[in-house]
Amino acid sequence: MSQKSLAQVTCPTHHFTVQLSATRRGARLARLLTERQLDDWGLPFEGAVHVVAELASNAVLHGRVPGRDFRLRLKLHTDGPLRIEVTDARGDRIPQVRDAAGGERESGRGLLIVAAYADRWGVEAAPANCKTVWAEVTPDRGGA
Repeated sequence: MSQKSLAQVTCPTHHFTVQLSATRRGARLARLLTERQLDDWGLPFEGAVHVVAELASNAVLHGRVPGRDFRLRLKLHTDGPLRIEVTDARGDRIPQVRDAAGGERESGRGLLIVAAYADRWGVEAAPANCKTVWAEVTPDRGGA
């Protein structure tokens, strides 16, 4: 098999990973870096930016352990969805979607936003008692 045909067989993938402080500033930076990275990849993923903002915010508010960071990972297969992963230090705190009927609360709607933009999302155990919350967003749903 020639190098040219090998390139056609494999599925090119883009990766981006960054470790950020588990602070409000780190969560804001996660959103800004996602905007910049997706723009560099030429992708109009408005929905992905909202998902990252919510997952990073949750990592800071609910997954923070003093002195430990959170990790943002973006992974894109050219023929598939964008996978967003946020890993925090609190594997014992599994996120749950709250009832949307609690209308006047200032918080608690983040996972509803993630579910609205993502095709799928979930939680996986990560090493060192951490957890990874992930979501997959396709380009067609980017501006949903």
